[in-house]
Amino acid sequence: MAGGEVRVALLGTGAIAQVVHLPVLAQLPGVKLEAVCDVDGAKARAIANRFGIPRVFARDEEVFAAPDLDAVVICTPSHLHEPQAVAALEGGKHVLVEKPLALTAEGAARVVAAAERAGRALMVAMNSRYRPDVQALRPFLQGGELGDVFLMKSAWLNRKVRVARPTWRHRRETAGGGAWMDLGVQVLDLCLWLLGHPRVERLVAHLHPGEGMEVEDAAVVALRLASGTALSLAVSWSLVAERDRHYVRLLATRGSGSLGPLAVYKEVEHGVLDVTPQLPPGRENIYTASYRLELQHFADVARGAAPLELPRDQIELMRIVGLAYRSAEEGREIEA
Repeated sequence: MAGGEVRVALLGTGAIAQVVHLPVLAQLPGVKLEAVCDVDGAKARAIANRFGIPRVFARDEEVFAAPDLDAVVICTPSHLHEPQAVAALEGGKHVLVEKPLALTAEGAARVVAAAERAGRALMVAMNSRYRPDVQALRPFLQGGELGDVFLMKSAWLNRKVRVARPTWRHRRETAGGGAWMDLGVQVLDLCLWLLGHPRVERLVAHLHPGEGMEVEDAAVVALRLASGTALSLAVSWSLVAERDRHYVRLLATRGSGSLGPLAVYKEVEHGVLDVTPQLPPGRENIYTASYRLELQHFADVARGAAPLELPRDQIELMRIVGLAYRSAEEGREIEA
């Protein structure tokens, strides 16, 4: 790393890269956004010019082989995540990959193994973990202050957008699934992470087929956890409303909590106490903040300023995601 700066290349210049990763990386202390790579050369050059990025690559292999690049951020279609992450790690690069890490548990295990062999950082962009409201709620659950969580509900419902023509997201081969693979991976990860990753005992899933696409546009999954928690998840790309909906609600034996908005209540001797923590003042959107904090953490790990922890939990996460698809296909509850 030159002068302590992490020299980063970004693969894939789609919406998530343009809206979030590139603007944040371009202003992140200790990070030098050195290169972008995309098969669409004209688009990559235009974006490089917009963000003042000095180098443009057309082939992934050139990025992985470049000796003066320290880290790679992967924002490509989902079916490319596994092979690109493995190749980048084998090229000696630290890797942050957009979710999902791979389309299967076996694929996720291969990426984690590659990171272990290479001795390089590997992170999955589960940015919801870094949201300020999530960070404020989690200590109440970690410390058992609210008692045992017996019910948790979460939903991620995105506004309906008419699809003029199917993209890679709407094909099973390239996306691995629809709304459940896209949004469900994130809500499942967030809930299990908040709860301390209890084992899933069984689950049942129901999918709604998307119009004009190979994959589902909505899913409902109910899970029973070894901790005794009943977990209910709902995701959709087809909400007809003025804005997206994303929330978490939990009931515990001595309190309750919610996200969207943040609220925490605790049972005390003479009633119920509102113990909702105050978030730091400021105008930064919680989602923008989550990506900034996530990318800063990645940079800190890459430079050795934060501990290296491989995302082995993502292997189990993708196993449960796959079991939900199997449950829907077979029309029955699955023992996990």
